Amino acid sequence: MKLLFICGSVEIGKDGVGDYTRRLSGELLRMGHNVQILSLCDFQVAIYALEFQQTEGTAVKVYRIPNATANKQRFIWAQNIINDFRPDWISFQFVPYGFNLKGLPFWLPGFLKKLTGNHRWHIMFHELWLGIDKESSLRHKCIGKLQQLIVKKMIHNWKPYYSTTQNKLYQFFLQSHDIKTDVLPICGNIPVVAIKSKVNDFTQFVLFGTIHPGAPFKDFVTDVIACKNRFKNPIKFVFIGKNGPEITTYISILENLNMYYEVMGIQSEEIISQVLINSTFGISTTPYFQTEKSGVYAAYREHQISTICVSRNWTPTQGQYTIPHITKYEKNNLNLNPMGAEVFDLRSMATQFINSISKI
Repeated sequence: MKLLFICGSVEIGKDGVGDYTRRLSGELLRMGHNVQILSLCDFQVAIYALEFQQTEGTAVKVYRIPNATANKQRFIWAQNIINDFRPDWISFQFVPYGFNLKGLPFWLPGFLKKLTGNHRWHIMFHELWLGIDKESSLRHKCIGKLQQLIVKKMIHNWKPYYSTTQNKLYQFFLQSHDIKTDVLPICGNIPVVAIKSKVNDFTQFVLFGTIHPGAPFKDFVTDVIACKNRFKNPIKFVFIGKNGPEITTYISILENLNMYYEVMGIQSEEIISQVLINSTFGISTTPYFQTEKSGVYAAYREHQISTICVSRNWTPTQGQYTIPHITKYEKNNLNLNPMGAEVFDLRSMATQFINSISKI
């Protein structure tokens, strides 16, 4: 099968959706399919480029159109790629901010409608629109209404044969707007390449990637200390990846509470995989009901470590549900019993995707 994936940007390690798309494309290539990627609004290139990007030993052909390109030229390049490749399917990886810095790509529905070929369309909703939580500001609710209109027009204009999203909450909101979707869980951005160490001197809590603001981390650490007698080894917190400015607050909290910690920063996939697989718990600061869309959670799951959600309040206006295999932290009610992580890896995701579109 010939598949063309379209996403916003695809700089390695700089764009989560781009990393996801590259890993999925690489796995599909290894399964015998013919796959290419087009980054339609690439924020990390200044000129139109064709390159081969490596993912887990596989080279993926990638076309990159700069974000600054005029839409007339963007269309010419995109249509030429489709004409030359003649894909059976085009899979559009949607996140509003991937195609406009303000999250309002008004040009997108008309642009996609004009692209011609004998392909069928698939859309993956990585993000929806702002304002679906009770805590949203009026500004976010207004932006969200405009983003809803863009999504509805996009669906109306080119009527995709198949639509997916990565969690039940987004599926619920899409269905409330008569947009039928299946749930396709995402894979992590870090392949499992490490082997768990036989000896570990610590009970390790790892926080990988961006630390989102508003999480009750001090309360969480205080509750962890209260439970420390449950563990044979002393407790250690490890921070790895690009954590962002919140890391300084977290370090201060740990130092004031005399806790072991290590800040490793940006590391290779091999080192990150080793740290993850040696950890007992993974901390997610993504709001609980959005955890399943997180590549960090997917990486924890693939490395079979228990995920604890320590986040700010984020309450969906409707469609709440319990997420299996994720512990939602509540102050003075910390559950530190390791949960069996559901194994859903890259091969599982690629197989589910191909099986689904093959039936259409």
